[in-house]
Amino acid sequence: MKRVVVIASENTERQAIPHLVAYLRNESILVHEVRILPRNGRLDLRAAEKLIEGAWYENFDLPIDEFVILLDVDRKKLDEVLAPFERQLPDRLRDIPAAVVCAFAQWHLEAWYFADSRNLRSHLGRDLGRVDTSKPDEIRNPKRHLMHLIHDPLYTSRVAERIAGALDPEMIANRSPSFKNFLNSIRNGKD
Repeated sequence: MKRVVVIASENTERQAIPHLVAYLRNESILVHEVRILPRNGRLDLRAAEKLIEGAWYENFDLPIDEFVILLDVDRKKLDEVLAPFERQLPDRLRDIPAAVVCAFAQWHLEAWYFADSRNLRSHLGRDLGRVDTSKPDEIRNPKRHLMHLIHDPLYTSRVAERIAGALDPEMIANRSPSFKNFLNSIRNGKD
């Protein structure tokens, strides 16, 4: 079984991603864990390096095959976000033989939820408002939009986890290019 660790920035990702990738076990791929920064810090090169080194050495007896760094693109250009990681991390992690690849969420992971609009609508028990769910990666600030839809006073990582558990990852992959890229990064490593 291929063992993968995802490096992400927020607790919402740590709680949600295992639900969105659980079906990859059928392909002999195990997302062993999702590592994040303490207190939702900024995921930069140094932080990614430390998280990868920690996971590698803690799992030395049963090594990790691949690390996937999930980055939020937000309003920036994709190359602007990915390039520093792709250029500099291989040198910084040359003593770790596992593959290290980058993937991205076009804005935030919450955009992926809108790709399965039917199940999201059903889970929330309401209409999704004025958002084009046919192009989830183009939804500006999907986290804020989701927060306005939720009846709970706070959007927490537990809420993110419950939503992710109600969605169909294969539907999301069919409608969200960034989620499909994330899955392909987990499946295939470097293209």
